[in-house]
Amino acid sequence: MRKINRKNVLIIGKSAKEYAFAKKLSELDYIENIFVASGNDGMKEFCKCIDIREDSPFELLEFVIENNVDLTIALSEKAIKADVVGFFTDNGQQIFGPTSKSAEICTCKSYGKKFMYKLRIPTPRFGIFEKSNLATDYVRNTQLPIVAKTDEFRGVNGTLVCSSFDIAKSFIDESFLRGEQKVILEDFVYGHEFSFYVITDGYKALPLTSVANYKFDLDGDGGLLTPGMGCYAPDYKVSFDNEQFIMNEIIYPTLETLAQNETPYVGILGVDAVLTPNNEIIALEFNTTLQEHDCQSVLSLLNEDLYLLLQACATGSFADDYSDINISDDFSVSAVLSSGRKSGAIIYGLDNLEESTKVAHFNTIKNKYLEYETVGGRSLLVTTNAKTISVATKKLYEELDVIDFEGKKYRKDLCVVNNY
Repeated sequence: MRKINRKNVLIIGKSAKEYAFAKKLSELDYIENIFVASGNDGMKEFCKCIDIREDSPFELLEFVIENNVDLTIALSEKAIKADVVGFFTDNGQQIFGPTSKSAEICTCKSYGKKFMYKLRIPTPRFGIFEKSNLATDYVRNTQLPIVAKTDEFRGVNGTLVCSSFDIAKSFIDESFLRGEQKVILEDFVYGHEFSFYVITDGYKALPLTSVANYKFDLDGDGGLLTPGMGCYAPDYKVSFDNEQFIMNEIIYPTLETLAQNETPYVGILGVDAVLTPNNEIIALEFNTTLQEHDCQSVLSLLNEDLYLLLQACATGSFADDYSDINISDDFSVSAVLSSGRKSGAIIYGLDNLEESTKVAHFNTIKNKYLEYETVGGRSLLVTTNAKTISVATKKLYEELDVIDFEGKKYRKDLCVVNNY
């Protein structure tokens, strides 16, 4: 095996996604320093967190040069929208991630929907509205339920499945009152929701895995539609033929069009989709990288040197170096532990988890006694792996029982068998 010189890495972001990437990289013995801008208290156990904003390309570039950073990994959507990738590339720095222009299909939902429509990618019927009255008129004359979205990602407040006209009207009115420029309304598609991820240098793409998503905050897909409350990977409901369809009809047409527009997409590209009861694939939207709730599951299945993989995409050697991606044949199951609106609750039990259990921190903080505390919202992402999905799920729930804090909430129906 060839010897690799000691490397310094900068990760841009501060949540569970960045934590999972940093932890995976920390397992490589040739990584000298992992810097994270701005990171969180959980990462400080194995990283150096730096106080630089994610959307400050000048300050980030200055830090990279001063600290001899070999590879920067742009995961934060703020960093991507600020075009840190384009700025670094123009200044001769190796960086993994898409430029702001290539990522517009992900960061601007209206643009992404128009892009899909233009390329004839199967997607739900939709409308894009800049005025409240036009949007409400559309709802009044369409079949319910309907999905309402803001143009930019807004977390829990950005997407709502509306079962009545009044609920849809309230979402539309509140969105425009908050200053939203556009609201997207699309038909609700019944079926099994999942995500599919590829890694790409902008021209060649290789599949990582499929992920089954749990995005509603209550068991049985009740309550609010969240950015994600849990997942399992790979998604056994997504067949090889389904994956081939996604690659041939969604991924490659997308990458080819972006490359023709001189905005090649470098990074991890995700597609949120629905598998209908008729075995049809309906694409909902694109994602700039792994989503927070499923990043740890995907990375735990990756049997590749993560640094070399990302570097190959950043430097253009990906097509020559990789013919496929080595993915474990295990199953991985993840659950998000949330504290709701409760902050300041001490988290107990983390030191008592099995060594193989992976935990990523969203936004916890350490108090003066070096105890982790919640700050409200999603707190921890817990992941277990096993040869079968049932064993992985059983292990996960045993580990969730070990962790305790006031206000702890999580989905208790992960991997329960259902037929859509």
